[in-house]
Amino acid sequence: MSLQSPPAATAAADLPPGPGPGPGPGPGPGPGLPPGAELTQGGAAPPSAEEGGEDEEEEEEEGEKEKEREKLPPIPSASSAAAGGLERGAKNQFSTFSNFITTINQKKEGIGNRNSPTQLVIPNIKNVRDLPPICLDVRQKQRISIDKLPQELKAPILPEPSLPIRTKTVKDFQDDVEKAKSSGDWKAVHDFYSTTFDSFLEINAAFKKDTNPPFNTIEDSGINAKFVNVVYDALLNTPQDVQKSVLKGIINGLLQEWKGPRTKDDLRAYCILLQNPQFSNTSTYVIYAHLLRQIAALTEADHHFLVHWSKKISQRRFKQLVDRLLQFISLRLFPAKPEEFPPMVKCTWWIPSATKVLALFNAANSLVSPPLISYTDFYNSTLDHIDLMEEYHNWQCYGNSHRFSFCQYPFIISIAAKKVIIQRDSEQQMISIARQSLVDKVSRRQKPDMNMLFLNVKVRRTHLVSDSLDELARKRADLKKKLKVTFVGEAGLDMGGLTKEWFLLLIRQIFHPDYVFPPLSRDRILVYLSADGRSPSTLLWSRTRELAHGLSELLSYEGNVEEDFYSTFQVFQEEFGVIKSYNLKPNGDKIPVTNQNRKEYVQLYVDFLLNKSIYKQFAAFYYGFHSVCASYALLLLRPEEVEILVCGSPELDMSALQRSTQYEGYQKTDLTIRYFWDVVLGFSLDLQKKLLHFATGSDRVPVGGMADLNFKISKSETSTNWLPVAHTCFNQLCLPPYKNKKELKQKLIIGISNAEGFGLE
Repeated sequence: MSLQSPPAATAAADLPPGPGPGPGPGPGPGPGLPPGAELTQGGAAPPSAEEGGEDEEEEEEEGEKEKEREKLPPIPSASSAAAGGLERGAKNQFSTFSNFITTINQKKEGIGNRNSPTQLVIPNIKNVRDLPPICLDVRQKQRISIDKLPQELKAPILPEPSLPIRTKTVKDFQDDVEKAKSSGDWKAVHDFYSTTFDSFLEINAAFKKDTNPPFNTIEDSGINAKFVNVVYDALLNTPQDVQKSVLKGIINGLLQEWKGPRTKDDLRAYCILLQNPQFSNTSTYVIYAHLLRQIAALTEADHHFLVHWSKKISQRRFKQLVDRLLQFISLRLFPAKPEEFPPMVKCTWWIPSATKVLALFNAANSLVSPPLISYTDFYNSTLDHIDLMEEYHNWQCYGNSHRFSFCQYPFIISIAAKKVIIQRDSEQQMISIARQSLVDKVSRRQKPDMNMLFLNVKVRRTHLVSDSLDELARKRADLKKKLKVTFVGEAGLDMGGLTKEWFLLLIRQIFHPDYVFPPLSRDRILVYLSADGRSPSTLLWSRTRELAHGLSELLSYEGNVEEDFYSTFQVFQEEFGVIKSYNLKPNGDKIPVTNQNRKEYVQLYVDFLLNKSIYKQFAAFYYGFHSVCASYALLLLRPEEVEILVCGSPELDMSALQRSTQYEGYQKTDLTIRYFWDVVLGFSLDLQKKLLHFATGSDRVPVGGMADLNFKISKSETSTNWLPVAHTCFNQLCLPPYKNKKELKQKLIIGISNAEGFGLE
């Protein structure tokens, strides 16, 4: 028995509005965020059926003589009354995640959120109105507790139907399997599988820990996980007729008419069926697709339960579930045997359904601390090979309601793919700004020149910071153009290398103690207090271990805090050699810290250190960052991914660099090259970083790893008395054919240790 695409359900539940203003550039709708911008890493706007003529195609299909596939009934739309229900229009089949998956970290934040400081407001900076609206991070949308859904989102608890009485235990089942293996008689096992998977009621009868309690809480699914695991572990080793009986039973369950909201028994059945290892086989994908479609169409309240139940699955099995969904998406996109599946035009809902179910597991994973699996385990590298910019364009232009895009679910997109999207989006913005400058010049009947297409920055090395600030202040209108740097007195031409050098030196000087931040502001302490405030965990920056320890001791101190600590709601910090005092609250210097108010004191202290003391500096950084980098593409990134994209990886794998290096004038077997790698692989980490900086302009590894450096070693036909030369614009090292390893090592160390400045040969 096989299945085909059912007609889509009808629903007209309105989607929630976007979260507010966003960046200006791009083809999105005006200055606001594009539809779908409220999406988070946990999930995105409901994927919609993009096929406008799918109804007509299905009607034609129904009229055809091929009746080999039995049709599922339409997915009921009774749940569409819930907020965030099914998407707009007759083809809407998926409930939205935006109201609750955006809040999956609420559990972890606990009290911290309720005591968080006032939201940062951009200060009155001159010409601030010239800047396009700054985009809001999708993850900062309003947060509600996932455990306290509004009443209108809670599906009514229906009376659970009576379950059949099934008394087989794990041991009984294991005994049956052992007897079947030894005797060859699989009838008892076959009967168990065919009965258990024949309906959702039977699944609950077999695997529910107790048939009497309803188990209507998120804390306990009521599923006997051990029994489920034992039954599935044995399934793939049973005869084919047993395995076929399971699939037939699942089809029967999916074909049943469901009226009204699902019961918790239905949700339990979905949760159990998802774990079926048979769905790793492509021959089961039609059934698997319909299972995913029904789960994707559940109400938000039902998804709420599935997310919390899923986080209780063991790490190994959780990873298997995620890998199975990723494989399903990959093979639907690029099938090894296309004839195995229905034509793509007939099942466009497969990938959206699977992606949304995957988002449930991503939400569950982020509820656990530490997560069950790494966020990178949700990446689907197959997506690196599709038209990413089309996906991005669809997301920008159509957002939630018209067309599915993987950008609605950014957790599935690898950081390498996100890097491509961001780079191309940036290039398009650069081209757009440069084109506008050209048009303006021509409209004023002025002669255009090439320099107007770039942001040209000319600086002196001895006055790097002041010159850079002056140049950027004078050329605010050009900030989105491609950057070209010139060092005064040097003949180097910027093909990328000078820009890298400028950034490196500028960052190094800006974060020097003499610039910008007062000393204590550099020595940040990040203290996350637990809900009861008595067992804080700490993340320390620099020299603040004593402060963190002191605050922890204050919270747990059992004596008289006021008499023994003799502190007030006032703090002191040194700024450029001057001790300054700050009140943590009005008249703080007159308010003693007591046993009753010490938690408030610690919270205000941490807020002061992390927010208030660096407010002006951060506001300036925030404004400047968005002046240059405002882009919808930034909404796709996790904080960890931003760090990797900005800083690269600090871990150097020189063996990987050796494997990917290209040669010009040399062969990799030449003696000089062999000497080179023997020396480099024996370098300390510090010297390896210097070599990387010398040859590429940066000592960090890019997102794609060493292979992405496109590192090249060229033969220099100069005297062996010369030092190596590098072209950082092209990641190229020019190496003379030194006579021996000792000479090569000596010249190489001298070269990479004195590598600052550019010149022309």
